[in-house]
Amino acid sequence: MRYWLVIPAAGSGRRFGTGDLPKQYVRIAGRSMIEWACSAFAGDSRCAGVVFALAAGDAHWPEVRRQLAVAGFGNILEAQGGAERVDSVRNALRLLAAHAAPDDLVLVHDAARPCLERADLDALLAAASDCADGALLAAPLADTLKLAEPDAAPAGLAPVAVAARVSRTVPREQLWRALTPQAARHAALCAALDNAAALGRVPTDEAQALEWMGAKPRLVTGAAANLKVTTADDLRIAKALLEPRAHANLPAGADRAG
Repeated sequence: MRYWLVIPAAGSGRRFGTGDLPKQYVRIAGRSMIEWACSAFAGDSRCAGVVFALAAGDAHWPEVRRQLAVAGFGNILEAQGGAERVDSVRNALRLLAAHAAPDDLVLVHDAARPCLERADLDALLAAASDCADGALLAAPLADTLKLAEPDAAPAGLAPVAVAARVSRTVPREQLWRALTPQAARHAALCAALDNAAALGRVPTDEAQALEWMGAKPRLVTGAAANLKVTTADDLRIAKALLEPRAHANLPAGADRAG
């Protein structure tokens, strides 16, 4: 089962609080976050190539590209990043049009998800191989969910982090947390994202764009540890998960200080 990997990596990461350093280049256990995000795909003969959608003038990328080549990624392509994540993915898909067949699988993976495990990748590919609507890794929700309504901060007290009250409890039985990678056929994903753009709609992930076309992507249970690093707390969790496997996974010559 041949597939192509797309990594949108044009974000600035300013909301993450790393100053001028984009979030995907933050160091975790000896590697940049984007290197960890790619690690489950390293040495996979099924991967025909990787397209990275990058910001113009990205000064951090050349060194990461060199390290990825050391890790065994032989076919690395570069696309222009866009203003939004979906724009970056569309640019990457346009570039892939000269390389991928219409029915080739494309996997889109977040540069800020460094904890993907190979077993989950294998499960996703198995599920997507015979599903025309695509597939995505996801985690069933386990927590009780509350719908909030606005509330004023208590008088005389410092403002609370979120001034809200419980409106009601939301049933969680059919709710899943979408993860990445998300897989779809190249032609189908291009059509879905182009359709969304034509309608002025901005999907929050690839599966949503496919859903708007009437597709029902297959949900594949993935590890909850496949978190997207968006806060300092997420980064601490990612470090705790990755440090034990750092030395086993680092490519030769890449054991750098974290």
